[in-house]
Amino acid sequence: MHVRTRWPWISLLLGVVVALNPVGLDFLHSAFFAGEQLARNIAQPIVLTALAIIVLVVVLEWLLRSFLVKRRARGAS
Repeated sequence: MHVRTRWPWISLLLGVVVALNPVGLDFLHSAFFAGEQLARNIAQPIVLTALAIIVLVVVLEWLLRSFLVKRRARGAS
């Protein structure tokens, strides 16, 4: 039995893996907690762009899963 859910767990898991590895944590630290302004100015746009991309992927996965759940509920295969 397959349980279909609308929860975008794949992209959320991918986002967590990207953010919580050593390179991701270093970028997050450089973007928001670095002592040098130059390091923050370089890292902040990169981190914010990556965050926007991850949010976009989560929304797209949620929309796709919602569409598939509704389609299955109607009886189409």
